[in-house]
Amino acid sequence: MNQTLTLACLISAPVMAKTWVLTSAESGMDKGNWQITSDQLKIKDHNFSIEQKVLHGGKQEGSKILVIRSKDGLTIALSPTRGMNLLKIEGFGTRMGWDSPVKEVVNPAFINLESRNGLGWLEGFNEMMVRCGYEWTGHPGVDDDGRLKSLHGRVQNIPASVVSVTVDEEPPYAIHVRGRVDERTFKMSELVTWTQLSVVPGQAEFALQDKLTNHADYENEYQIIYHGNFGAPILEEGAHVSTPVKQISPFNDYAKAGLKGWQTYLGPTKGFDEMVFNLVPYSDAEGNTLAVLNNKAGSVGVAVGYNTHQLPVLTLWKNTDTRAQGYVTGIEPGTSYAYSTKYQRPLGLVPRIQPGETKTFDLTYRLLRNGEEVKQALAQVEKIQAGRPTELREQPLVKLP
Repeated sequence: MNQTLTLACLISAPVMAKTWVLTSAESGMDKGNWQITSDQLKIKDHNFSIEQKVLHGGKQEGSKILVIRSKDGLTIALSPTRGMNLLKIEGFGTRMGWDSPVKEVVNPAFINLESRNGLGWLEGFNEMMVRCGYEWTGHPGVDDDGRLKSLHGRVQNIPASVVSVTVDEEPPYAIHVRGRVDERTFKMSELVTWTQLSVVPGQAEFALQDKLTNHADYENEYQIIYHGNFGAPILEEGAHVSTPVKQISPFNDYAKAGLKGWQTYLGPTKGFDEMVFNLVPYSDAEGNTLAVLNNKAGSVGVAVGYNTHQLPVLTLWKNTDTRAQGYVTGIEPGTSYAYSTKYQRPLGLVPRIQPGETKTFDLTYRLLRNGEEVKQALAQVEKIQAGRPTELREQPLVKLP
């Protein structure tokens, strides 16, 4: 199924549906441990369940996870406590996600984002997909106004103020999980994001649609990176990443050595520092594009679809360190690269949002279950590239201190 059709099927408003509100800050309500199943809904076509659990012990005390289990499809785990981020996706004998040294679903109450010179974000980082933004994103640094902006913003460490689950009552019985995450700071920002994950039981893909609205009376800057992370079994020595590329450049001097081999991966390598590359993607006539990661044999992979009108750049993060340290790669569509904000303004990668304005971001994640599906996805990448050249810029876009 192509990206446009998938999104149309998954995010269109259901005609007949049942909705359960699990959290409402305004009402002071939270259902805590909760579950609904296809049997309870008298749905016979698919066997699925949706369950929320409140976690206990260690740094995950009070955290919540919401798990969608489809017997013939994907199992999707996300955390309403951690900005509605996706923890892991499993199904069809493989997974999207990775093995982080951070083992718990860390409650944001235990994280100080400004610790370690703005690297405190890393103390909770273990998600398959984490939203980096929206007030700012990128590496930590002191901005032009003298304020420290910590690594990758704040939204991923903000519990959702509203969480709801909707199940369509008509085939194909799509499941929608919505959450509202507020970045409200006196005198600084009033950004409100409605997130939505939609999945059809039995399918190997899901869609995200986020709507960011500026509720302030003043225009504001915003940034977002959708930090999608993949490890074994898709990532391995000889794994390959493909995407239609107009321009690629190394993030810093260290990444220069890997520029020509940017599409292939090492196995777990002790002492390997992260390599990051800045990509300007090509897209089709509607702005849609695709990034594909597959294993060495081309027998399994993942395809990430997004729209360049919404998310104009792509960051590729290669962290092929040891397995215990975190063997992982990131495919990261965004409005911005991973430089700190002050370096991105001159690049035109710190957009602004007007009072009352809403920005929409649509993405799809598709598990490629076999060699034929991998080939079809790679053919779609080639079709978008359409023989157009790729510019390899040998120097970083930014000269870092």
